[in-house]
Amino acid sequence: MTPMTARSRGWPCLRQFCVFMENRVGRLHELFQVLERNELRVIAMSVVDSADFSTLRLMVDDADRARELFKLSNFTWFENNVVGVCLPDDPQPMVRVCLALMQAELNIQYTYPLIYRRGGRGAIAISVDDVDIAMQILRDRGLEIITEDDLRDDDHYFC
Repeated sequence: MTPMTARSRGWPCLRQFCVFMENRVGRLHELFQVLERNELRVIAMSVVDSADFSTLRLMVDDADRARELFKLSNFTWFENNVVGVCLPDDPQPMVRVCLALMQAELNIQYTYPLIYRRGGRGAIAISVDDVDIAMQILRDRGLEIITEDDLRDDDHYFC
């Protein structure tokens, strides 16, 4: 049996890259050239900017390859884990997800959408205090967790 801490292709949470960039024309374009030239598909992104710098939160379909490219690039970056969850077929899908985490007393630090759909349902990335507990709570509530393997799946899962 593989330990829960072992990282493999089936790692249950998603790896997010946080890239710090100068707020100048063309910098985001440079980053996408590095990624897309190497056949990486952007799965999600969120930009938080200030006057001089911005932070790009980014997920791709192959985190291991992206890490290699970032190490060779001139971008300042780090990575962390987030939870990916399919929004349920429910009249209030976000309420259902947030309620599950709130009842477990887990703080949601931020969330943003994934460019990912399964069965007509959207998906979100969630940064929480404890990724392992969040994934277990969401699974226990019948919600579908998105894994790194899902991000490498066939094109019919993407918008």
